[in-house]
Amino acid sequence: MLWYWIFAGPALALALLSLCGERARAAYVARRLSQPAADLPPASVIVPVKGQDQGLRENLAALAALDYPDYELLIVARAAADIPPGVLPRRARVLLAHNEDPHTGEKVRNLAAAVRATRHRSRIFAFADSDVRVAPRWLRALAAPLSEPGVGAATAYRWFAPEPPAFWSLVRGVCDAVVFGMMGPGDNRFAWGGSMAIRRQTFLDVRVLDYWKNAVSDDFTLSAAVHAAKLRIAFAPGALAPCFDRIGARPMFSWMRRQTTLTRVHDRRLWLSGLAAHAVYCGGMAASLAASLMGSRLAACVLCAQLLPGMLKGLNRVSRAKAALPEQAAWFRRHAWAHVLLVPFAAWIWLAALAASAFGNTVEWRGYRYKLR
Repeated sequence: MLWYWIFAGPALALALLSLCGERARAAYVARRLSQPAADLPPASVIVPVKGQDQGLRENLAALAALDYPDYELLIVARAAADIPPGVLPRRARVLLAHNEDPHTGEKVRNLAAAVRATRHRSRIFAFADSDVRVAPRWLRALAAPLSEPGVGAATAYRWFAPEPPAFWSLVRGVCDAVVFGMMGPGDNRFAWGGSMAIRRQTFLDVRVLDYWKNAVSDDFTLSAAVHAAKLRIAFAPGALAPCFDRIGARPMFSWMRRQTTLTRVHDRRLWLSGLAAHAVYCGGMAASLAASLMGSRLAACVLCAQLLPGMLKGLNRVSRAKAALPEQAAWFRRHAWAHVLLVPFAAWIWLAALAASAFGNTVEWRGYRYKLR
């Protein structure tokens, strides 16, 4: 049985160690959600649009109805044809970037143009993706950490709450929630571009526009600029952004490969640790399944011991997300089970995506192919 423990032993240890920090994350989320934002300076909310997203009209309307005393909503696109008819809210200001640069991603070019076009009195830049539907408190939650010493940027994340919840849409949500589960107190590894904010002066001081030159990823490069200046990225759970998009198997794998390829290029250490952890975890799972089929009761017990911590982490992620998204309580009542029972299957999906992203530096996004540098 030596061969068995070579695979199962490290996987079991990894599963148990993965529970470290869960209590601290839960306490941090509870504390953040109970703290009102004291400093609410004028802000500019920037949203890039590229064609039709599911529920785009409602998503933009939510961004136009934020509970915030003084903000502008700036919707930016490369050209007028990129904005579908009938989706713009009344209070939005529209900017057409008309910027062509083959070495810089279209989203990055649009964001750079929008930043330059913001009103002068705005002291905060907040960024949202067009496929999420934020709550009224979203901007307040992002603004709160920015007044704290040493914080360079604030970030939340998305939570996939597909309706109707087809199988692959739920699987994508379970896979993506793993990233949400990594966020917590202290300095976070990166800011997510669909729900992040930074003070104007910090944006200028850390030279984000320079980092955006020749870049495809807006958030990884902004995160690099913040960390290069020795500043922290604070997690703002109150700005968690629900996404109701549905997806099939093939586009889901394509989406995950793009995300993991971007991670490999911009944060190779994070990508390598993820690949190694999933290889060990799935290897141990496979070894225990094989030994169990050969009649080993011990292997069956080890398999349960390996899977239960991951499923418990899935339950913890659901609990934190539910606290941050009380408006989605009905969805959580119906579908929270997926974030527990599908965790072992999601580990294999992650392993496949990470392995696929090991080759090639080309990604596809919104109809364009980009060579990552």
